Amino acid sequence: MCDVCHATPCDPRCPNAPDPPAVYTCKYCGEPIVPGDEYMEVDGDYYHLEDCAGDAALSILKDQFGARTGVAEVDRW
Repeated sequence: MCDVCHATPCDPRCPNAPDPPAVYTCKYCGEPIVPGDEYMEVDGDYYHLEDCAGDAALSILKDQFGARTGVAEVDRW
């Protein structure tokens, strides 16, 4: 029995509870994607949907699909 939550096994909210098993590893942050996490899969790579996919979207498009960025300028001549 746990000394903190008094349950066997520990309640998932208990600080003594073990970390949930990783289903995938996020390519952007390197942290585990655990059961219940939303994710995005791109070409065999997995990303946390909420936090990492949005932050890494430009990087994913550039690195994996050859997307380019630039600054538009008006030709003055």
